Amino acid sequence: MPFLNVKIIKGVFTPDQKRDMITKLTDTMVAIEGESLRQVTWVALEEVESGDWGIGGHCLTTQDVKDLQAGKES
Repeated sequence: MPFLNVKIIKGVFTPDQKRDMITKLTDTMVAIEGESLRQVTWVALEEVESGDWGIGGHCLTTQDVKDLQAGKES
């Protein structure tokens, strides 16, 4: 039984985007392991507080990710 645990920064994704993420991640696992595992594929989205996430030694905030999504450079 596949279990996917995805960590995301809180406040970046809408409920609709999260549902889409869960559906697409499940579809990806089914494509790899077969349709019979759809009903037992677990996806958990864990939200990390803004600023509690680091990359390259720097804190990443909700606004930083939104700027990246909008194509802005920081």
